[in-house]
Amino acid sequence: MYFIYYLLAILIGSLLTIKSEWFLNNFGRVEWAEKHLGLDGGSRLFYKLLGIAIIIIALLFMTGLMQNWLLGFFFPFLNPKL
Repeated sequence: MYFIYYLLAILIGSLLTIKSEWFLNNFGRVEWAEKHLGLDGGSRLFYKLLGIAIIIIALLFMTGLMQNWLLGFFFPFLNPKL
C-alpha cells in the first residue's frame, strides 16, 4: 500500500517541477524564495527544488534507503563517544 503513496509523491514532485509556472500563477510568489534564491525567478526555482526534493525523498523511502541515510547522518550527533 505504501508503494502507491510513494508513486503519488513522485507524481506530485514531477508536477511541481514540470508545471512550476502554473503553481506560481495559482499559489503566488514565495517571498523568502524571491529574496534568497534570485531576482524574479526565485519562486519558480523554489517550486522546482521542492518538487525534486519530494521525488528524492519518496525514492529513498520506496527503496528502503531512508532509514540508512538518516542513521548515517544523525548517528554521530546521537552517539558522541565514537
